[in-house]
Amino acid sequence: MTTSHRRSDDRTKMSLPELSALKGRRHRITMVTAYDAPSARLADEAGVEIVLVGDSAAMTVLGHDSTVPATVEEMLMLTRAASRGARRPIVVADMPFGSFQVSDERAIENGVRFVKEGGADAVKIEGAGRMLTRVQALVDAGIPVMGHLGLTPQSAMLLGGLKVQGRTAAAAHRFYDAALALEHAGCFALVLEAVPPPVAARITEALGIPTIGIGAGASCDGQVLVWHDLLGLTPGPLPRFVKQYADLAGATRAALQAYVADVRAGTFPAAQHTYAMSVEELEQFEAEVAAVAPRPRDR
Repeated sequence: MTTSHRRSDDRTKMSLPELSALKGRRHRITMVTAYDAPSARLADEAGVEIVLVGDSAAMTVLGHDSTVPATVEEMLMLTRAASRGARRPIVVADMPFGSFQVSDERAIENGVRFVKEGGADAVKIEGAGRMLTRVQALVDAGIPVMGHLGLTPQSAMLLGGLKVQGRTAAAAHRFYDAALALEHAGCFALVLEAVPPPVAARITEALGIPTIGIGAGASCDGQVLVWHDLLGLTPGPLPRFVKQYADLAGATRAALQAYVADVRAGTFPAAQHTYAMSVEELEQFEAEVAAVAPRPRDR
């Protein structure tokens, strides 16, 4: 099987200063997850500024119940694929659980791999507090870092599950302080997940770097959604912050059912799906086969 998908555009990669300037111009930033080259290419063609190779792949692609099982090797493979498809967008690799929490040295080692082997432009890590030194170490090593506060899926067990965060004044204040600390540590952008919109708005106003919201209201500088969620590929109930823009699961299922029916009915493949052979060549082939065909065994 062969296919062709040559790209003729000559658009240059978006830079981090360009991304930062979008906040000043109040240009709403779009980010979407993607885990392979075709998806990243389509996101690029749609005008998305950031492609996140999210550890959500553990659930959406690899079939796990949480993001925690994703490994560095798995995320590297997905990042390599997505980076081949995204030319203009900034490609951010989600560093999976265990790849940065242990030490600054381990964080740098894995961060370098995502840039050198995965083709990522930046990495994303969850949390603040003790993770601030990780951010600083990565940035000092020349690796751009996107932060992530609020509902941090890798820490869901500690947070009591996949729940809204920052609903109390004390918790909201902690997030506010943590956001400022992450900016000071060198983050170029910050994801705010499942945070009350007034809290996200206050953080967005205080920061000089862009905020990317998911379940954090419209006051963030940008928004992010998971590929499978927005395209209707995720089974079961979706989080309330998801807007489903298509029903690709339904369309895909219908297409597969039609294919199965055609094959079983013998209507596929039809003549237009096959390749011709000249009469002369066919006659020669049949003659040669007949000359060497084994005789039927005597019964």
